[in-house]
Amino acid sequence: MRTQFWPQTRPLGVVEPPSLQFRTIHGYRRAFRIAGSGPALLLIHGVGDNSTTWDTVHAALARRFTVIAPDLLGHGESDKPRADYSLAAFANGMRDLLAVLGVDRVTVVGHSLGGGIAMQFAYQYPHLVERVALVSTGGVTEDVSFALRMAAMPMGAEALAMLRLPGAMPALQMVGRVVAKTLGSTAIGRDLPRGMDLFARLQKPGALPAFARTLRAVVDARGQFVTMLDRTYLMQSIPLQLIWGEDDMVIPVSHARIAHEEIPGSRLEIFEESGHLPHRDHPARFVQIIEDFIDSTEPGEFDPDVMCAQLKSGMREMAETVTDDDASDLGA
Repeated sequence: MRTQFWPQTRPLGVVEPPSLQFRTIHGYRRAFRIAGSGPALLLIHGVGDNSTTWDTVHAALARRFTVIAPDLLGHGESDKPRADYSLAAFANGMRDLLAVLGVDRVTVVGHSLGGGIAMQFAYQYPHLVERVALVSTGGVTEDVSFALRMAAMPMGAEALAMLRLPGAMPALQMVGRVVAKTLGSTAIGRDLPRGMDLFARLQKPGALPAFARTLRAVVDARGQFVTMLDRTYLMQSIPLQLIWGEDDMVIPVSHARIAHEEIPGSRLEIFEESGHLPHRDHPARFVQIIEDFIDSTEPGEFDPDVMCAQLKSGMREMAETVTDDDASDLGA
């Protein structure tokens, strides 16, 4: 194993808020924020968001860990090419960034779409993953907010280009401020203004097409069509933590309970008085949960022979019509 390279190493308690850095990978500029020293945490944001979603917890986590928060390709200050925005492509991008930074293994924390990317990363590169924490994650069942389903429809996301009309965006932002002020302690008051912020971020050149391609890779008019539950039996050796807001209006909290039931050994924390971004609603509790999760679990160990056996067993259980000859071909 290569020697770990921990950028921006500082003594405990003297970590500064992380600034934006850049690396060019495969010809595209990738933005990321990094701070701290120690075992690595990779924080992956959701669709239409960027690395600043973690600014309430990044510095606190960096007192004990090397915390890396990228802007996904097509998001934030990263380049926004006409490219592949599938979960697999994003997982590849995470692998490449870690390789450039010289980081061998990480605990992956993914929010919303970032949770789907975290699971895809664990499936594709299990030897790089020590643990996984999923925060209000996608990929459990079809349910997702009506707004995202409409945006995923043909010309749905493109219609958001109308927000570039004079006065449209300031008016929408004013609505968000009013809702936050009058209904701030409610589910609507927490999540709706953040949706307005997402619309504002889509005004950057290239951001709207990238958002549309990203969303349509996982959502259509009926809801989410990509699931993580069909392969969770492969995660038995990797500790997994679920964190959800009780009042999540984007991905219902019922998904947390379904995932917890379907993933043996998983842990579940539901934050009261919290919406789709529990790490922003209750940052101190979020940091404590992540620290406790890491402190009380051993890093997962990848064994290719075990994975091979799991795949064979899983395929037999799911394919009831497999013949004896087919089974022998699988090594049964």
